[in-house]
Amino acid sequence: MSLQDVTKDDFESMLLDSFVDNEPLEGTVVKGKVMAIEKDLAIIDVGLKTEGRVPLKEFGAAGKDGTIAPGAEVEVYVDRVENAMGEAVLSREKARREESWVRLEKFFENNEKVEGQIFNQVKGGFTVDLDGAVAFLPRSQVDIRPIRDIGPLMNVPQPFQILKMDKRRGNIVVSRRAILEESRAEQRSEIVQQLAEGQVVDGVVKNITDYGAFVDLGGIDGLLHVTDIAWRRVNHPSDVLSIGETIKVQIVRINHDSHRISLGMKQLQADPWEGIEAKYPVGAKFTGRVTNITDYGAFVELEPGIEGLIHVSEMSWTKKNVHPGKIVSTSQEVEAMVLEVDPEKRRISLGLKQCIDNPWAHFAETHPVGTVVEGEVKNKTEFGLFIGLDGDVDGMVHLSDLDWQRPGEDVLEEYERGDMVKAQVLDVDMEKERISLGIKQLSTAGAAAEGAGDSGGLKRGSVVTCTVTQVNDGGIEVTVGDTEMTAFIRRSDLSRDRGDQRPERFAVGEKVDARVTQFDRKTHKIGLSIKALEIAEEKEAVAQYGSSDSGASLGDILGAALKKNEEE
Repeated sequence: MSLQDVTKDDFESMLLDSFVDNEPLEGTVVKGKVMAIEKDLAIIDVGLKTEGRVPLKEFGAAGKDGTIAPGAEVEVYVDRVENAMGEAVLSREKARREESWVRLEKFFENNEKVEGQIFNQVKGGFTVDLDGAVAFLPRSQVDIRPIRDIGPLMNVPQPFQILKMDKRRGNIVVSRRAILEESRAEQRSEIVQQLAEGQVVDGVVKNITDYGAFVDLGGIDGLLHVTDIAWRRVNHPSDVLSIGETIKVQIVRINHDSHRISLGMKQLQADPWEGIEAKYPVGAKFTGRVTNITDYGAFVELEPGIEGLIHVSEMSWTKKNVHPGKIVSTSQEVEAMVLEVDPEKRRISLGLKQCIDNPWAHFAETHPVGTVVEGEVKNKTEFGLFIGLDGDVDGMVHLSDLDWQRPGEDVLEEYERGDMVKAQVLDVDMEKERISLGIKQLSTAGAAAEGAGDSGGLKRGSVVTCTVTQVNDGGIEVTVGDTEMTAFIRRSDLSRDRGDQRPERFAVGEKVDARVTQFDRKTHKIGLSIKALEIAEEKEAVAQYGSSDSGASLGDILGAALKKNEEE
């Protein structure tokens, strides 16, 4: 096709096609040539149909000092190929931003630091100029600790760490704190390498908490736990330390992985527990101060760093199930006896009640068996009465010791709390802290009363030999003498001694002697008691061979009685 054959429309189409083939795409950075400078604008040709105009201020210092001049090559961003005026829309600032994005993405991928300047404050943080790209710096990422005045950090070139990049949205999030923490970690590592366990150093109290204090050792913090401040009890670190105070501490432990350092102050003092057994021998009495009261006892400071525990069971002879706070009070001076010392566990057991007379022992000395006492009914239970006695102790009258003839359950209904009653001392067990009393023992008529006519010559007060036929938890079942009559001896009537009131100590077929305590001739119901027989024999022996005032023991009296019977 010759040039004459080319129409106007064909030429226009060919021209446009050539531009399409050669023109760059919108949204890219291209090289251009500065054609002229008009006032504050640079006329730049990038190979499009028309030139574009770019403000000189977008070239930064180069635009201000005249470095940008006709003929210079520059990189610009093609925003639009042609606007409404037919001119290309170019931007040096966007070109710089695109360059920065490419460069920042490489830094982000390689986890490298970037340099920028904080230039403005926005909601929730600040904006940072990363050489053309604008990033967001959250307030929490400015420093390791919250800072009030950020003025000194504004418009100052400094390193940042890129946390997040989203090119589609144009978002970049950076952190200054990450840089500081990394630097601090390196510094901490260097300091830790210079420290050793057992080393004594000076430090400054930086912060105080309920569990201890943080001490600055010159760039790294160590924890001084409350239990390592002193050998004695410290309720709160602020009672001993104050913020800003310089103290001497020993490095107790170093964790090189986490760079955590444990400190101690008490380790610089002599251990008061050394030779503790010699200083506080078992059985010795000492005066101390109550430092702490718990549900299970009270702690008493014997000397600084040495505390002993008075368990609630060792506080009072008579007050049972009472909170320790009702017996002693904090800061009270008390006398206590050393009961046990454990140097390995660093424990001392103390007793408070051991420093006063044992009321049970005192009662046993002043009220021998057979003594008649009087007291108030403190409590009434299904198995008997509790009587208040001298010395703030209680004695118990069992149901079986209320009356010779009537069932104890019926007699119990006649008593009420507060009633004053008399009873006889039957037994005192100091170890178990028990006093056994009897009311029926005060009446000899009931014990001596005889039942009228019975089939086997049985009568109340007589002694019979029985054969055990059955043993159960409540007592033993027996046959009486040579008769076919049966009776049941309750557990409480098996022996005068509480420890021997065990049915299992009897065997089926065994012969036992018992005293008839009740006999109903109509129903032939028999009441038997081994305990009553033992008490009667003891009374008889005392009456014939000695008295409680003779100075002879009960064993001596019974021995004399047995000897006389053998001679006869």
